[in-house]
Amino acid sequence: MTTTQHPPPYPPPDPSHGHGPRDAHGHGPGGGRGQGPSGHGHSHSHSHSHGPAAPVSRHLRRVIAAILIPFTAAVVVGLVALWPGGVPSHKRTGVGFDRQTQQATVTRVVEVDCKSVNASGDSPTGDTSTAEGSSAQQQSTGTCKKATVRVDTGKDQGRTFTEIVQPDQSRQLHQGEKVVVAYEPSAPRDLQYSVADVNRKVPMALLAGIFAIAVVVVGRMRGVMALVALAVSFLVLSLFILPAILQGSNPLLVAVVGSSAIMLIALYMCHGLSARTSVAVLGTLVSLSLIGVLGSLFIGWAALTGNTDDNTGLIHGLYPGIDMSGLLLAGVIIGSLGVLDDVTVTQTSAVWELHEANPSMGWRDLYRAGIRIGRDHIASVVNTLVLAYAGAALPLLLLFSIAQSSVVTVADSELVAEEIVRTLVGSIGLVASVPVTTALAALVVSADRSGRSDRFAAPAAVPARGGRGRRRRH
Repeated sequence: MTTTQHPPPYPPPDPSHGHGPRDAHGHGPGGGRGQGPSGHGHSHSHSHSHGPAAPVSRHLRRVIAAILIPFTAAVVVGLVALWPGGVPSHKRTGVGFDRQTQQATVTRVVEVDCKSVNASGDSPTGDTSTAEGSSAQQQSTGTCKKATVRVDTGKDQGRTFTEIVQPDQSRQLHQGEKVVVAYEPSAPRDLQYSVADVNRKVPMALLAGIFAIAVVVVGRMRGVMALVALAVSFLVLSLFILPAILQGSNPLLVAVVGSSAIMLIALYMCHGLSARTSVAVLGTLVSLSLIGVLGSLFIGWAALTGNTDDNTGLIHGLYPGIDMSGLLLAGVIIGSLGVLDDVTVTQTSAVWELHEANPSMGWRDLYRAGIRIGRDHIASVVNTLVLAYAGAALPLLLLFSIAQSSVVTVADSELVAEEIVRTLVGSIGLVASVPVTTALAALVVSADRSGRSDRFAAPAAVPARGGRGRRRRH
C-alpha cells in the first residue's frame, strides 16, 4: 500500500541551501521554492518572471545545432565557391546608367528668349533620351534659362559649358546648385557634357544620419547591432550577390546563398546566439524554400522573361549570358527576406513569452495562442507588402488607367504579371511562415519545459516508514 507523504509546514533548514527534493513544478516542501524558515532559499527551477528566457536544455541545443551547423557550413562553402573576382569590365554604351558622369556646379543662370536661342542655332543640350528632353528640344517659344555649368571632377576639372533649360522641363537649374553631368567623349566638344541629374548627397546623407540616430536612441545596443547588420547586408549584396550574377553564376543559386548568409548574420547579430533565434532562423529557412519553389514554378508557367523595361533590357544587352527569369526569381527571394525575418522573430518571441507567463502550457496550447497573435501579423504584413509593390508600380498603373484597359488586360501584361507573381509568391511565404515558426517554437519550448522539470523533480520513489513514498504533483 502506498501513502502520500505530506511534509511538515516548516521543515528544518536544509544544508544544501534549498537544493532538496522538488515537485513537478520545482516547488520545495510546503509548495514553496526551496525556502527555509527565512524564506530566502535558492532554487534552479524555471522562473516565472518576464526577464530573458532561460537557456534550453543541452539535448535541444544539440538537435538545433545538428540542423543549423551543416546549413551554415553549406552557406560558407557556397560563398567560397561562388565568390566573384570583381565586376567584369565592359565597354560603356553611354545610355542610361551606363554613362560616364562627373560632379559639377551651376555657376550662372540667365533668362533668355527661347526664340532667340533657337534662331541663333544653339540647340538645347538636355537629356533627349527622356520625354522631357524631347519636349524641350521642340519648345520654341517662351522664356528659357541659359545655365553655365562648371565641371568639378575628372580630367576636365574647371571646364565650363552651357545648358539651355526649356520652361516646361521639370528639372529647373539654379545658381550654385550641385549637379551630376554626363560625359560622352565621342560627341563634338561643345556637346560632350550635359546635365543628367541633381547631386543629392547632402540631403540623403542627412536623412541617413537621422535614421541611424533614431534607431540607436530607441533601440540602444540592439539598434547599434541592427545598423551593423544592415551594413553587412549591403556588403554581401554589393560584394557577392551583384558581382556573382554579373559574372554569369546562376542568379537563383547566388540569391539563395547570399540571402542565407544575410539571414544568419543579421538574426544572430541582432538577437543573439540562442535557441530562440535559431528557431526563427529555421522558420525563415523553411519559408524561403517555399518561396523559391513557388516562384520558380509560376515564373516558368507564366512565361515571365524578366526583361520588361529599359534597365533590364540594358543589362541583357551588356551581359547576354545572364538568366533574366532567374534574376527575377532572385529578386523575389531577396525582397521577401526582410519581411520574413520580422515575422519569424516576432512569432518566436511571442511563443517564448507565452511560455514564460505560463510554463504549464503544452505545445498545443502554445501553438493556439501564438497563432492567434500571428493572424493579426499576417493581415498587416500582407497588406504592407501588396501596397509596397503597388506604390512602386504606380506610374505603370496610371498608364494602364489612361489607356482605359480592363483589369484582365492589365493583369495579363508581363509588366504587371511580374509584380503580381512577385507579390503573391512573397505573401504566400509570409503566411506560411507564421504557422511553421509558431509550431517550431511551441515544440521547442514545450519539450524543453519537460526536460527541465524532469531534471529537478523529486525521486520517483522515496522509502518512508516501511512503505514506498510517492511524489506529490500539483
